[in-house]
Amino acid sequence: MEPFVTDVLTHTETAPAPTTESAGHAIVRTLEEHGIPRAYVVPGESYLEVLDGLHASSIETIVTRQEGGAAYMAEAEGKLTDLPGIVMVTRGPGAANALVGIHTAWQDSTPVVLFIGLIPRDHRQREAFQEFDIQGWFEKGAKRVFVLDSPERASEITAEALFAARSGRPGPVVVGLPEDLIRERVDVRAIPPIPVATGGVARSDAHALTEALARAEKPLFVTGGSDWTPESSQLLTGWLERQGIAAAAEWRTEGVVSSDSPSYVGPIGYGRPKPTYDLFAETDLVVFIGTVPGDVLTSYIARQGWHLNNFIVSMDSLMRGRSGAVSHQILSKPAAFVRDLVALDIAPRPDWARWTARMREQQLDFAALPVPGTTGPARMDTLMAHLVPLLDDDALVTLGAGEHTNWAHRYFPVRRYPAMVSAGNGSMGYSVPSAVAASLDFPDRQIITIAGDGEFLMNGQELATARQYGATPLIVVMDNAEYGTIRTHQERFHPDRVSGTQLINPDFAAMSTAFGGWGVRIDDESQVAQGVADAIAATKDGRFALIHLIVEQRVQAY
Repeated sequence: MEPFVTDVLTHTETAPAPTTESAGHAIVRTLEEHGIPRAYVVPGESYLEVLDGLHASSIETIVTRQEGGAAYMAEAEGKLTDLPGIVMVTRGPGAANALVGIHTAWQDSTPVVLFIGLIPRDHRQREAFQEFDIQGWFEKGAKRVFVLDSPERASEITAEALFAARSGRPGPVVVGLPEDLIRERVDVRAIPPIPVATGGVARSDAHALTEALARAEKPLFVTGGSDWTPESSQLLTGWLERQGIAAAAEWRTEGVVSSDSPSYVGPIGYGRPKPTYDLFAETDLVVFIGTVPGDVLTSYIARQGWHLNNFIVSMDSLMRGRSGAVSHQILSKPAAFVRDLVALDIAPRPDWARWTARMREQQLDFAALPVPGTTGPARMDTLMAHLVPLLDDDALVTLGAGEHTNWAHRYFPVRRYPAMVSAGNGSMGYSVPSAVAASLDFPDRQIITIAGDGEFLMNGQELATARQYGATPLIVVMDNAEYGTIRTHQERFHPDRVSGTQLINPDFAAMSTAFGGWGVRIDDESQVAQGVADAIAATKDGRFALIHLIVEQRVQAY
């Protein structure tokens, strides 16, 4: 044992830095050195050594109530920040519950690293307690699947996982941690972060894009994904406005171009009415940045046929998820593309601005707040009419999946990136966990989540996590006592034969109060204005709040 070292200036004795640590502690230290702020966990005996490493670390440990909620929180954090979201769960059942968040991260190209505790190595191939095949479960739905088989590589594999999650097309990475291995001692050594290539606009790309814009009369830029920065968002918005070029947002990724911008012409996706059809019927050049034209978008415009004149800006050379033909790909992340785009010598054309102004006018008409009702059954239109004027300029909305999201896409102002976080794969149960993560990431911003009654109860228990860690979102639960999206499809294919979609719900406002928040139950238009104002006041007082809005049961439309 080394003797204590005496500081000659203060004459105080300090212990020498340790030269070894457990592999589990090495994982935590590497996460710290990469700047990871927090980890979302459901504890398990299979990774106790990692939990012990978190005990005195700078990483905040967010203990959640179910692995699906933990995975959704990490996935939302991967969208909201420039680092991968971190989730830690135990083997078998824990891994199974977390899989839903991994699928979301895969389809939304979100950087997430899932650490899973595994059975001891000498228990393998015996169908031991909670044993499962980590490769078989995850290798088709994750970018990489690592199993730590050498304690000396604990830090290296952690650094590699963080890199893999962010590089190229971002996505989920899974790391298996054998229970016995992570207790073994290893030498302390630093594994620095691996730099991520960002690509950019090559000379040939610049020439092709410049020529295409010179020929175009009605160019349209479509932003998507979550691999953006606030700076690149602002830079692109300014450039589009100077050029007079229109910009639309991919479904559930609004906010790259502010909804206040004269270039913004609306979101594209399910629930979008005539203006979207007009955009794709008339444009003669489409530039997709950070996304590819997937089936939601291309099937939505099938009536007009697909545009052969389009540019795809993506770091995924395979352009996975693409539907339809492509005329040119630029291998670049959004920020690098925008950096190079604004340096190009492109002269604006008056016809660009005229077309953009016409499309913008349609969007403004569509997004104009409705006249609130004063009597009768409560409506989402009235709630949005009262909620939107009370929002801060940098308010952020999170969404799960269902028809309740349509009102946010139509009315919610998205002014400062990131402004909207949702699950592009249509995953239900995302609303509350994503709102908790957003509130922890941005404690000074106003966080709103809009949930349906069916969707809310899939992860509503994470209100306990909100209470434990001081998250203060406002949760709106639209209660029509049914799975509304499926009911809509049902009415289309099997009218008047309601089957498998009806619900009986609890008092969600009372549930919110029981979890330590504030809640109000609203079933009449006359109650909406005061209920919304009181709910926002509760969040500003440091509590999460929930509005239980009971609406008429019918096939919802707007």
